[in-house]
Amino acid sequence: MPLMFLNGGAMRGGPLHHLLDGAPLVAETATAPVYRFYSVGDRCPALAPVAHGGASVAGEVYEVPMDVLRDRLLPAEPAELELGVIELADGSSALAMLLRRPPASHGGLTDITEHGSWEAYQRVRAAA
Repeated sequence: MPLMFLNGGAMRGGPLHHLLDGAPLVAETATAPVYRFYSVGDRCPALAPVAHGGASVAGEVYEVPMDVLRDRLLPAEPAELELGVIELADGSSALAMLLRRPPASHGGLTDITEHGSWEAYQRVRAAA
């Protein structure tokens, strides 16, 4: 069964978590430190691989059946994101949603890498 790294609304407690249709949580983890992390118009987070200046981003890994991925999770993703393969902190790989390339073609991007997670960024936004 494919492993899917989630770092936004489909995580536990998020508004899109129901789309996982009961897929089991495998681990709370983070990416390898080779990504920049963006807010796309404050609607969703996006990972972008970089050669330099990357950081780890927190998230959750789930075992997601292919039919759930195909029929429920992927159709709910915004057009700015695409399915890709990422490196996790332990060196293993998982599927994840990545910012479509080239990143500069997307308006409304805010670099939120310093926050380390979508949840932390949302807390800062709410407090502002």
